[in-house]
Amino acid sequence: MSVHRSLKTKNALERHRNVLSRAERLKILKDQERWDETKSVFGLPKVAHRKAAVGAKTKKAAAEAAGTAASPEAAAGATTPAPEAAKGAAKAPAKKEAGKK
Repeated sequence: MSVHRSLKTKNALERHRNVLSRAERLKILKDQERWDETKSVFGLPKVAHRKAAVGAKTKKAAAEAAGTAASPEAAAGATTPAPEAAKGAAKAPAKKEAGKK
């Protein structure tokens, strides 16, 4: 019996899989220099294939991804309380005027 097309996943081979094919295992072992062409393809050693952690980006990584400067000077300039000071200064004279009337 076949699987209905609405239940099939797209890119099924691109997702994380716990079991790798022999060719994938050989590629990883070659990269780690644990296998060469003179050895047999049977009885290969185990290969750790860990799933990469997928989670929320940190603020620094999000800033780098957006292309903005993530330097400490830029971060300090972005968080200065200048607008808050202007709001407080604007409110203070308004209260004094209200008291004079």
